[in-house]
Parts: sequence; structure tokens; C-alpha cells
Amino acid sequence: MNADLASRIAALHGPEHRFEFSQPRPFCVVIEPSVATERDFLHEDFLAGARRQAFFSLVDDIGLVVIRGVHADRSRYRDVRGRSSRGRLSQGEYFHHDGCSGPTKPRIVEIRCPHQNVPRMIATAVAPFPETVHAMLRALPARVGEDTELRCFAEQLEREGGLPHSQLDHVQGRVTRAIRRGLSAADARAYFREVDRRCDAYDAPWQRGESRFIANANAKHTMQHRRAYGMSHDELGPTGRLLKRWPADPGVLA
Repeated sequence: MNADLASRIAALHGPEHRFEFSQPRPFCVVIEPSVATERDFLHEDFLAGARRQAFFSLVDDIGLVVIRGVHADRSRYRDVRGRSSRGRLSQGEYFHHDGCSGPTKPRIVEIRCPHQNVPRMIATAVAPFPETVHAMLRALPARVGEDTELRCFAEQLEREGGLPHSQLDHVQGRVTRAIRRGLSAADARAYFREVDRRCDAYDAPWQRGESRFIANANAKHTMQHRRAYGMSHDELGPTGRLLKRWPADPGVLA
């Protein structure tokens, strides 16, 4: 981590509190208190007063900021909805921006694994956009990639090294529909694990008391996320819940 980034993070909390920083991906910073505390440092430090907008700007610039050891009032959040089945992927298993079906997307998405008795056994993969779209095209199985339009997009990607921004949502939607129609649920989940690998998604196991702040809409660069199963439904036992809110949008999920 460079000195400028470390200085920006240090300015977000009082000098009397110490935090450890790491950067497991170029687009991800992990922050955790040096000594465990039940103090709500997330709201008392990082999201308090003038520091609030500085923290949101940090998320915009980095892409993903993970804060561990959080003790916050659960009533500030809502439960993450959506369930998957053995035979069908849910919408949350596809890479997406929050609010993509509405008129505006929230600037930042916070997903939190609260302190609970059961650990969270299902990962959340987070990766930069449009790298997610590029990886989805490049990982397409031959029997799905025979679609003429998708083949043209794949060739354009390899020829030009990217795709026009105006085409990205369309291409991602076309790939998603092709995967949904052409692959079984098990094969589709294996495909998305390969996509995660290709775009080096951050999919570390959830820790209880962890919040992930995801840059969802800004003029610089954004991230996409998805629910990522690392095992079959038959192997999956009880799993903890996640919470969510859009902290930069006043009055919405706050």
C-alpha cells in the first residue's frame, strides 16, 4: 500500500484508535482495528461528520473497502433477499450493479455480515467493471459461444482490447441469457467460478462483523458483485445471513 493511500485511511479515524491495513487486490483495501472493540467505530469514525464524504471518496477511488470487526445497530440495515435452488441460479448469482433496473444506481453498496451464531458459508465475489464483462466473454464455453452476436463481440474484444462503454450492459445481458439457456445450474456455477478467477474477483470468506463497501456508480470506475457458491447445494449446510444498505443515498436502506 502506498503512503498516500495509508495517509488517507489514517485521516478517517481519530488518533486514539489504531487500525491495520492491507491491500489483497489493487481494487481492494481491508481495514480492521488493531485491538478488538465493541465500539461502533464505523459510524463514530469513518461515517461521522466531515469524514463521511472522505470515506465515500475513498471507496469511489479504490473500488472495494472492507472493514472488519464492526459492531453496528442492525436496524440501520435490511436483510439481503434472494435464494438460489439446486436447479436454477438466482439473479444475485450473476454479476451486477445494484439498482441496474431502476432510473438511478446507488453510489455505494454496503453489504455486512453481522455477528451471528452461524457463519456465512456462501461467498460474495466482487470485481471491477468492465473486467467482469470481458471475463464473461472469454470464459464462454464453445457450445454457448456459437451465438453469432456473442462471437462477434468476443472477436472485437480480442482485436481491440475492450468494448465501447455503450455496449457493455447489452453484452453482459446477452451472455447472461445465453448461460441461463445453455447450461445446467451446476455448469453455470462452474462457469462463473472461472469468470471470478479470470477477473481476480475478491471472494474471501465472510468474517462475522465485516462490512464491504462497493463502488457501485461513479464517474471513475465501478465494481460488480454476485453471490458465489463454492460448493453444491447438497454439500452446503446452514449459513449465516447478510445485511445491506446504500449508505451514500440518504433515506434509502439507511
